[in-house]
Amino acid sequence: MNQDRTPGTLRRQPVQKRSAERFRRLLDACAELLDEVGYAALTTKEVARRAEVSIGTLYQFFSDQEGLIGALATRNLEAFLERVAVRLERENPQDVPGVVEAAVEEYVAMRRTVPGFGVVDFGAVGRDHTLDPALDNNTAVAGRLRSLTASLSGVRDDAELEIAVRVALECADGVLRLAFRADPQGDPQLIAECKRVLNSYLGDRIRSLGAGREAH
Repeated sequence: MNQDRTPGTLRRQPVQKRSAERFRRLLDACAELLDEVGYAALTTKEVARRAEVSIGTLYQFFSDQEGLIGALATRNLEAFLERVAVRLERENPQDVPGVVEAAVEEYVAMRRTVPGFGVVDFGAVGRDHTLDPALDNNTAVAGRLRSLTASLSGVRDDAELEIAVRVALECADGVLRLAFRADPQGDPQLIAECKRVLNSYLGDRIRSLGAGREAH
């Protein structure tokens, strides 16, 4: 029984339509309350009340509040990756700047419009293992972006690319946090600087990785 209540875990995935609807309502309620009261004041009791389900139903899905936050962060990440994939398919960029533009702009759009995203995007501040108990949040996100970067750039999906994507993500995370700290809608100049940093760094690293592959 104790294993079932491991902090930060999802106890079970919804299968039936009714369960899936309750699960969605709980995540929606959590996101709304994060905007209203913040992370520190969030309670599972209030999330359940807002979602119009019993607290017992909430704990059928989530081991605790961290499990709830982890599920919301996971949903946000999946939505972001889907938005980027759709945009890339539509625009079919042929270079790093096109990919960077799509990724940064979709993140900015979600930050501006998705409830709770400014508090919990792909993780919560001060909670380093929201997405995966074994990985810090940015490492988990980088792992998902690495294969996308490899497929678009033609470079090998290996440890060197993993480091490059991780560094790029850390840079983007820092600059975009600054952009939204300075302006609730995101400071346009800082957003542009984020793109500039990513284009310069990733462009150089991908050229280097591509050249190394050709040499072998």
